[in-house]
Amino acid sequence: MLALTACGADPAPGPVEQIIVREPGAAPAVAVAATEAPASTLIADGKAAFANCSACHSLEQGAANGVGPNLYGIVGKNAGGVAGFAYSDALEASGIVWTAAELDSFIADPAGKIPGTTMVAGAIADPSKRQAVIAYIESTTAN
Repeated sequence: MLALTACGADPAPGPVEQIIVREPGAAPAVAVAATEAPASTLIADGKAAFANCSACHSLEQGAANGVGPNLYGIVGKNAGGVAGFAYSDALEASGIVWTAAELDSFIADPAGKIPGTTMVAGAIADPSKRQAVIAYIESTTAN
């Protein structure tokens, strides 16, 4: 009879703690997937996922507003700031400046982030899909 003990397997590692250090006043970073895709892949994935958003929003410079405002260059702008679009009072009064973190929480749950918003559809529950859509939206600000 052959008995194998301690077959050389390492015990399962314990939980890993991550410490994030931010500069005072800096906005928190959007969570990044453990296997971060290259920016070009993330933007391409975001463009594909934005197809659902395009029923209401445009993301092309100079395009007209639709059911929702044109989101071209929205990152860094005040919420409710796209000319010619009739925003809800709640969104205009929100005081939000659209950063990746603000977009992430809004796209995850628009009515939860800004009660009274007229954006009642389009929430994206999947964090990786939100990250890709935000990367695509940000790419229009940079260009």
